[in-house]
Amino acid sequence: MAEQPLILVVDDDPDFIEISRMALERAGYRVVGAGSPAEALKAIAAERPSLIVSDLMMNSTDAGFLFARRIKEDAALREIPILIVSAIADRMGFDFRPASEQELASMHADAFLRKPASAPVLTALVGKMLAERSAP
Repeated sequence: MAEQPLILVVDDDPDFIEISRMALERAGYRVVGAGSPAEALKAIAAERPSLIVSDLMMNSTDAGFLFARRIKEDAALREIPILIVSAIADRMGFDFRPASEQELASMHADAFLRKPASAPVLTALVGKMLAERSAP
């Protein structure tokens, strides 16, 4: 039996990490949490994730974008799908939802999800992203 995909959840909100962990583990994934991009890079060095779920606003408003860019610019890591999640629209009034594939690519992300996201929405999107990654 193949090992279950590892999902890395990066967020400075431990509650979001724990809620995501519970939902994703119920869906059959292994989950590692990281409270910052620096912690996430250490986790990636220990074991390469199948997919990354990263908050947008952590130690700065664009920390998630900077982290995603660092991953996508690394030839050894760029194939890891990245899902950016954010509550920035509710907290600051900014709507970062990409209007096109080009905008999504400029975010260095493979998908964007607005917080709060229900467990079924999160797990369905993660499953879809992993299936797209493994499709020929």
